[in-house]
Formats: sequence, C-alpha cells, structure tokens
Amino acid sequence: MARGGGQGLARVAVVVRAGAAPLWWLGVFAAGIGVLVPGLTGRRIGVMAGAALFIVATAVVAYARRRRYTALSRSAARAGKHDVLQDRAVAVRNWRRGHRWWLMLAFVAALGSAFAVPAVGGMLLAGCGAGLRLKAAWLGRRERAENALLWVRVDWLDGRGGRPAGKAVKAYRSTGIAAGDAAPGGARRRTAALV
Repeated sequence: MARGGGQGLARVAVVVRAGAAPLWWLGVFAAGIGVLVPGLTGRRIGVMAGAALFIVATAVVAYARRRRYTALSRSAARAGKHDVLQDRAVAVRNWRRGHRWWLMLAFVAALGSAFAVPAVGGMLLAGCGAGLRLKAAWLGRRERAENALLWVRVDWLDGRGGRPAGKAVKAYRSTGIAAGDAAPGGARRRTAALV
C-alpha cells in the first residue's frame, strides 16, 4: 500500500458472483424461448445436448483458475485502515454495466442458435451463471474457513470491472469476517454486522 493513502478494494467473491444472476436468467429465458422453436435437430436432441452443455459449462466455469485464486488468497496481506472498502452494490453495478453489451450479444446468439439446435445456447449461458455461483460459494467457504474476507484492488480489475484473478492482480487484501456489506461468498448480509 502506498504511503499517504489507501486503495479502493472490491470483494473478490462479489465480483465473481456479479455475473451469475444475469447469465442464469438470460440463459433460462433463451432456453425457454428456444424450446418453442423446432430447429434443425428437433427439440429432444436440442434439450439433451443443452443439458450436457449445461453440466460441462457449470463445471468448467466453477473450477477455472482455482489454483490462481488459492495462491492469491494464501498470500493476502491485511488491508490497511486507510483502504476504502467498496460496497457490494457498486461492485455488482460496475460488473453489469461493463458487461452489458457482452450479455446482450450472448443472449441474441443463444436465441439465434435455437433455430439450429433448440435450447442449447440458453442452457450454455445458464450453465455459465451456475458455475459462477458455485465458484463464489467455494470462495465463501474458503473465507469462512480462514475467518477472513478477500478483497482485490479496484484498479487491478479490468476495464469492465471483472477478472479478479487476472494477470493484473498481484495480490489480495484481507479483512475480518464482518467487514463490508457482503457475507462470505458475496451474497447480501442478512443482518447488519458490526465492523
């Protein structure tokens, strides 16, 4: 940390989890519409292929870069008293604003793919959302086990507010389990916690 001032810090699990809901719901919606289209392969083949892709996408996204997250969390330095903890809503809003066009493009592509193979694109999107949710839950279990929340410098995130384990990220910071307004895993806190 630089002398004379702190850093803006975003919760790692919040940034990971930010894309889970939009990907899931856009995927479910696209798959629902896709089932209505017979497509070239027929609905049955489309749904079966979509289910397989859902499982594969969920596993790939959930397990991708775990070693990197683990290495960064093990070397996490304690956050300083001048570091500014970003609110959960701000981190989520930054991610969703930064990815809005990618989400729209993915949704349109998922709808378009239904004319070839019904429901496949939507189920793939939903699988990516489920994978992000599982990854955030895994991070939450690590945070509870270590009794410390993980944070990443905001200026190390990419221009769209994502990639909390990207090449630009040199290390994480940690705080006590009650810091910030998000529970371990990035979900909203159910009760107000004392900091």
